[in-house]
Amino acid sequence: MKRYIKNILPAAAMLLTVGLSSCIGDLDVTPIDPNKRTELDPVALFNQCYANLSIEGLEGPGKSTVTADDPGTTGLVRQYFNANELTTDEAICSWNDPGVATMNTNEQGASNAFLAIYYNRLYSGISVCNHYLDVASDVDATRTAEVRFLRALQFYLAMDAFGNIALPLTVSTEKPVQRTRAEVYAWLEKELLDIEPLLTEPKAKKSTDAGYGRADKAAVWMLLTRLYLNAEVYSGTAQWQKAAEYAEKVIKSDYKLFTAGTANYSAYQMLFMGDNGESGASVEAVLPLLQQGNKTAAFGNTTFLIASTYDGDMPDHGISGVWAGNRARRELVQKFFPGTPPTGTTNDILTAAGDKRALFYAKDRTLEISNTDAIKDFKKGYSVVKFTGIKSDGSPVTDTGHADTDFFFFRVAESYLAYAEATARLNGGTATTQGITYLNELRKRSGAAELRGFSLREILNERSREFYFEGQRRTDLIRYGYFGGDNNYMWSWKGGAPNGRTFDVRRNIFPLPASDLSVNPNLKQNPGY
Repeated sequence: MKRYIKNILPAAAMLLTVGLSSCIGDLDVTPIDPNKRTELDPVALFNQCYANLSIEGLEGPGKSTVTADDPGTTGLVRQYFNANELTTDEAICSWNDPGVATMNTNEQGASNAFLAIYYNRLYSGISVCNHYLDVASDVDATRTAEVRFLRALQFYLAMDAFGNIALPLTVSTEKPVQRTRAEVYAWLEKELLDIEPLLTEPKAKKSTDAGYGRADKAAVWMLLTRLYLNAEVYSGTAQWQKAAEYAEKVIKSDYKLFTAGTANYSAYQMLFMGDNGESGASVEAVLPLLQQGNKTAAFGNTTFLIASTYDGDMPDHGISGVWAGNRARRELVQKFFPGTPPTGTTNDILTAAGDKRALFYAKDRTLEISNTDAIKDFKKGYSVVKFTGIKSDGSPVTDTGHADTDFFFFRVAESYLAYAEATARLNGGTATTQGITYLNELRKRSGAAELRGFSLREILNERSREFYFEGQRRTDLIRYGYFGGDNNYMWSWKGGAPNGRTFDVRRNIFPLPASDLSVNPNLKQNPGY
């Protein structure tokens, strides 16, 4: 399916004769007209539903279905990262792009440009899915179920980030009404349970296999796991048993932890390399977002994750971009080094850490980011070399300007950690025997020493070591009560103070974009903004 999608996407722009605009403002997608169904290619429209997750637009780099001063900023993964990593104890960015500085310090407002792009990207994708469901839902039952899943995934991300959101389920010029977070949670649960039996059975694939990159039942189970793990935040009622149940469905499926490293690269490294769809690493990829430099040519997904974390003084990373923006806050590094972290090359740090997940570069870097000028200096803070465009077999990349590296949105490792946390919460706050086994499987993969037990806090730390820079940290911190509100969990520049300070719990959700509020009277701004 990787080859199929990547080859057909460019053609989709020609096949879709009906305009599909972004849903900036009132979520309007005119001039979509259901009466023009005969002018559409259902396969092309189906592919566009997936394309919203992987590329900025159908016309190549520099073009986007979401309006922005820089179209390259509109990729889903790019803004997913900004919203969920820059606002936490893991990442900080040196750039002056509108919106970056305030996200670094949890001071974002309703006019934050990057949050508006994230919101509009999600609703643009929802609009395309709605269009498919309006005009082509009877063409293929499995494809229809997949599109419903893609729509649910984007509604989930919008609800997680923005709280009370609109829930448009059809293309319409009517202004959508706002739903409470609990209402959206209930709709998501029902929708995912309804479509589960309609999807294909879980099957791990490589990029050369038909169906690679398409959602199956395991993708639903992963999203249900995330939904239930955070159910208390979203709905007010915890669902730890359900979270554990669906996590275990994934664990027992055809998808597995990838453990087959090479002489040159660890299994963990290979999850984030340019041939991760071909090397065998994709056995762990429950939902890969597809990238191939010479076909998808996107600046907003893994190209961003690679180029934004490298500078010209660092080793080769497989593509030409060295944007020198995102790097680690000290708290992330300290997850691997409770004492004084070492400096030096990545190999130096990996050796000292005894954990193959410690993918940092610290030659001529400082751990501390001591003042506002230091925030703007890329060499203040350790560089992160987790994502790379290099291929593990040494083969050339398809395009040095854009990465071939797929983004594994859901990985099997997440189900291991979710199961461990959910069952620990049912077990008085300590990991169960099975939970310990799953956690140690992850540590064994990374070469870290196995542990005899884990507290909830230790499970959270393990989540950070496993998933840093993958867009999960903000949600994790909120679930633990460590984000907004009066708590004792601080990190550097939290709330705008060098050593951190508390900010209002109402900032656990982001503001709705002012641009949408101005055109839709049905929307009410989130409290605190």
